Amino acid sequence: MRNTTFMSRLVLGLVVAGSFGAGSLAQAQAPDQVAVQLDYVVRGNHAMFFVAKEKGFYAQNGIDVTAIRKGSGSNDALKLVANGNAQFGFSDLPTLMVARTKNIPATALVAVNQKSPLAMLSIKSKKPLRTPQDLKGMNIGVHPSGSTYVFLKAFFAKNGLSFNDVTQSTVAPPYENYLVLGRVDAVPGYIDAEVPELENKTGGPGSLSILQGSDFGLVNYGSGVFTSDKMIAEKPDLVQRFTNAYMQAFKYVIENPTDAVNILVKMNPEYKGKEEMLFKQLDADIKYTFFSADSKTKGIGWISPAIWAESFKSFKELETIDKAAVLSGGYDSRFVEKSQALRR
Repeated sequence: MRNTTFMSRLVLGLVVAGSFGAGSLAQAQAPDQVAVQLDYVVRGNHAMFFVAKEKGFYAQNGIDVTAIRKGSGSNDALKLVANGNAQFGFSDLPTLMVARTKNIPATALVAVNQKSPLAMLSIKSKKPLRTPQDLKGMNIGVHPSGSTYVFLKAFFAKNGLSFNDVTQSTVAPPYENYLVLGRVDAVPGYIDAEVPELENKTGGPGSLSILQGSDFGLVNYGSGVFTSDKMIAEKPDLVQRFTNAYMQAFKYVIENPTDAVNILVKMNPEYKGKEEMLFKQLDADIKYTFFSADSKTKGIGWISPAIWAESFKSFKELETIDKAAVLSGGYDSRFVEKSQALRR
């Protein structure tokens, strides 16, 4: 009897020791190191990446984000992630859709802007805009590639305009100074980026005419989180954990925008003194772009197959996408859906 008891205790001790050993090994295992590539300089809708790092959401998911790099446009961000120079990125999603047809293997994970924040902008006191038709005869400043050009072509087509109706001036981003200096009459821009900056230079809130694309027939997403097809194929668990951390931060940013801006500035001290501008950018997203009918039922960040397909079809009709192109992926909602389920 005593031998049996002794053996039972010995086995139990070994099991317990083994359990602690396994836990210690799991804790000691190095986190996955990843880099994030932004589409542009730091803006309000980039807050989630920095909040997830500062609040420890990445660490809780076994991830070490070694860098959050500023960018020079969505096209470059897509190429850098597809080439493996970063593991995750932030991009205009219509631009990602176009890029896939040009053999850039990038896939959207989260549609951050459920409604595109892109709009046509002018200084109201000089060139007021009430409808798209008011753009006729104006000098439009835009660079003929990237997200703003994709938007401009779609906006014109949806509203019965063509480039023959305007004078097109090729300008390099950022476009704001060309508008402020009167070198162009109107520009495409983001209500959650350029608008707060422009208002500071043109007389404050209400000084701009703003025609947001989503109010004039455009049904497509704005910017979102993406990764490479290779990451999804080879490291789906890492993609899921990154999405979990990001979505936790997304919820936090919506509920705590002031703290989110403070974290942005803390981690990017060159923005000290620009807190108000960053808050206005983020506030514009919370009011006008983060939410949709889908987000009420599916949760923030979800990507609708119907909207994706409709966007692809319209871009083909506009010849922004080659007419022979076939819709093949471009988004993967599994990760955000699982993340939403985990948080319910």
